[in-house]
Amino acid sequence: MPHPTRPLRKLGFLTIGLFDPADPAAGHDSTLQIIELGERLGFDSAWLRHRHLQFGISSPIAMMAAASQRTSRIELGTAVTPLGWENPLRLAEDLATVDLLARGRINPGLSVGEPMHYDTVKRELYPDSAELEDFSYARVERFARLVAGGPVRDFSGRQGVVEEFSNRVEPHSPGLRDRLWYGAGSTKSAVWAGANGFNLLSSSVVFPEPDQEPDFAKIQQSQIRAYREAAASSAQAERRARVSQGLVVIPTDSASPEQREKYRRYVDERTPRTRAPQGPKGMLFAPDLIGTSDEIAEQLYAHAGFQEVDEVAFALPFSFDHEDYVQILTDIAGKLGPALGWIPTQAGQDRP
Repeated sequence: MPHPTRPLRKLGFLTIGLFDPADPAAGHDSTLQIIELGERLGFDSAWLRHRHLQFGISSPIAMMAAASQRTSRIELGTAVTPLGWENPLRLAEDLATVDLLARGRINPGLSVGEPMHYDTVKRELYPDSAELEDFSYARVERFARLVAGGPVRDFSGRQGVVEEFSNRVEPHSPGLRDRLWYGAGSTKSAVWAGANGFNLLSSSVVFPEPDQEPDFAKIQQSQIRAYREAAASSAQAERRARVSQGLVVIPTDSASPEQREKYRRYVDERTPRTRAPQGPKGMLFAPDLIGTSDEIAEQLYAHAGFQEVDEVAFALPFSFDHEDYVQILTDIAGKLGPALGWIPTQAGQDRP
């Protein structure tokens, strides 16, 4: 488990990219500025949430393409892209293109399942096949095979004078398949991810097994251990199975009194949902961690889920202002990260 003699290896952050619908360009530019700041502060990765028909990033691939041209080192990921909204072949083309533009820095995080509020969008999303679409693991398996360079068809070669055709997704980006992540909240999905060669994104939401006590940290710990066991027994056992944890942390070291008050109100409003399982599946939310960096570090070292990982992507709160994110990221990089043993990465360096 991480402790002062085993430092945190990789530090990232996750943002929803909130924007004002009356001025969406400003919100998107703010997100790009935050990613640029993250690189200057030495963060290892920046992750984008994926939101459809909301006031957050609906096209993280476009945002990663833009960010790739403003940065040179920081890894860029999605956490997560719901594949129910995507055509796996087209998504594979887009991600490979952006990965090449980013020089191999893209980390696609994925999930499967029926799109949220599917009945309200299915006639626009899949007007001719809404009842036939397969939202199972098979959808992400197909995507992964295409990213890896698996055949799309038998036909390839020259046709006519200048037309040249391939039988795989083009462009092909070597190494992208090893950087695919799966966002798992249950033991079943964690085991599936490990057995099928995906890295694991473990966030602030878990779904307990029927016989498990509603203890978020212990459930997350058991899911990560189940993932690693499955990964060690998989056909891809020789590759390093990465696990990243994503909790909401709000360090207040350099926050103004007004910011501290706003942050505390935000946490207080969200805390009641963490006290009991939610919904028919008994979903559990992790409490947001707020306080000085030393206080948060102490809570993390006592957290059974955190004890299983050596990389994190701390989630930024949904509804704060640009200057709040600057303060939070600056404190995470300058105070919380070092308290966890992390060392900032500088331009030109690569983290092993």
